[in-house]
Amino acid sequence: MKGAALPRPDAEAGAEVWHDYVYLRDNPYGTYNEYWHHTAGCRRWLIVTRDTATHEVGSCRDASDAKAVMA
Repeated sequence: MKGAALPRPDAEAGAEVWHDYVYLRDNPYGTYNEYWHHTAGCRRWLIVTRDTATHEVGSCRDASDAKAVMA
């Protein structure tokens, strides 16, 4: 399963590299970990496991409780 956390570019990377990192993402098919921000409620960041084909949510946890970076 792939996750939403991507390796950050070097701080000295050019604008094009940062643009790609921030705005361009693959649209995977199947189960995927995503970061969601609960802006209308508790304002916490969550890690949601969601099937991108069916939109079914399999699990949800507080991102601050993550033991390891999502791969």
